[in-house]
Amino acid sequence: MLRRFRYHIAVFFSVIGPGFITAVVDNDAGGIYTYSQAGAKYGYLPLWTLIPITVLLIVTQEMCSRMGAVTGKGLSDLIREEFGLRTTFLIMLALVLANVTNVMANFAGVASSLELFQVPKYVSVPLGAMAVWLLVVKGNYQSVEKIFLFATALYVCYIVSGVLVKPDWEEAMISSVRPEIAFETGYIQMLIAMVGTSVAPWMQFYLQAAVVEKGITAKEYAESRIEVIVGCIVMTVIAFFIIVACAGAIWANGPRDIETAADAALALRPFGQYAYLLFCAGLLNASLFAASILPLSTAYTVCEGLGFESGVNKRFREAPVFYWFYTLLIVIGAGVILIPGFPLIGMILLSQVINGVLLPFVLIFMILLVNRRGLMREWTNSKLYNAVAWAAVAVMIGLTLALVGISIRDLGR
Repeated sequence: MLRRFRYHIAVFFSVIGPGFITAVVDNDAGGIYTYSQAGAKYGYLPLWTLIPITVLLIVTQEMCSRMGAVTGKGLSDLIREEFGLRTTFLIMLALVLANVTNVMANFAGVASSLELFQVPKYVSVPLGAMAVWLLVVKGNYQSVEKIFLFATALYVCYIVSGVLVKPDWEEAMISSVRPEIAFETGYIQMLIAMVGTSVAPWMQFYLQAAVVEKGITAKEYAESRIEVIVGCIVMTVIAFFIIVACAGAIWANGPRDIETAADAALALRPFGQYAYLLFCAGLLNASLFAASILPLSTAYTVCEGLGFESGVNKRFREAPVFYWFYTLLIVIGAGVILIPGFPLIGMILLSQVINGVLLPFVLIFMILLVNRRGLMREWTNSKLYNAVAWAAVAVMIGLTLALVGISIRDLGR
């Protein structure tokens, strides 16, 4: 028994990476802004969403990693093979548009976190862009993954910041298990944005591609599944502490909107220099981390969908489309931030809402694929998994229709 336990531990550490990285990087600059805004405007109220979001995240991430391990193919590759190039192209187009705004949000996070220390964005953004470009283009999968795993450890900054603020823990615990919905545009938009930033469509494509590139097969999948679940739980814990930190520091003194995630950091300054500095450090780390992952995910998706060579283990000359597209996304994302007066904040929140609107369509294809016995053999979904996944599709479509309906009603007043 001890030998078997040691074997499973060894396999777990050999497969750790894709699931953990994908879930944790979900707390990028756009995610941090969304959670900060939720806490600043609605206090502890949004915390109840984290439990259903975690369940949904575990189910979706597990399905993707299982498909990658069993089929040895990425999600966009499978969609192209099973549903045709036209369908794949439309999904990729929507995903690229959403991801470009997400990349912009993360370079905005780099700029705003360092501007708090008087580093102008014309210095921080180009240096950040060069750093993430060199990391992926000059590294290989093993070296890139090690750096990404180190970056995930720095998210502990948000946990410490949340504790230092000394929020109302009793109210936080009660709100975590007490669902409450307000039928107003801002609240519905926030719910969609929270789901969109927590269970983002890009995550499904990146995770499956990373599982394939790492070489995880059905034989190692039991350990890979544990890694996915652990990563999802860690993501939720970080989101929880971001919300309670902003609820305790901002909402408790009067609900209000915030302009950037850096505003949340500034609000923590009265609670001590460490709370402020740790929130800033977390924002910089999350922004650089996601500024690498999001363009990488998009490049994987497009190249798989169109049949081009892709992968960090390949050299530039072996996968030129993959690396040039990755480069283009970084240039656009960083370049837009340097344009004076660009309405970035509205676009950040809009990108999260777009993620939420796009998610049910991606989920539909995932559910159809993972239930094809000819593709997955005995690894198809259980009835419980299908129930959760289809319920998520129905809820997200319902929230989107509610948002549209409330918006039209407000315009008519």
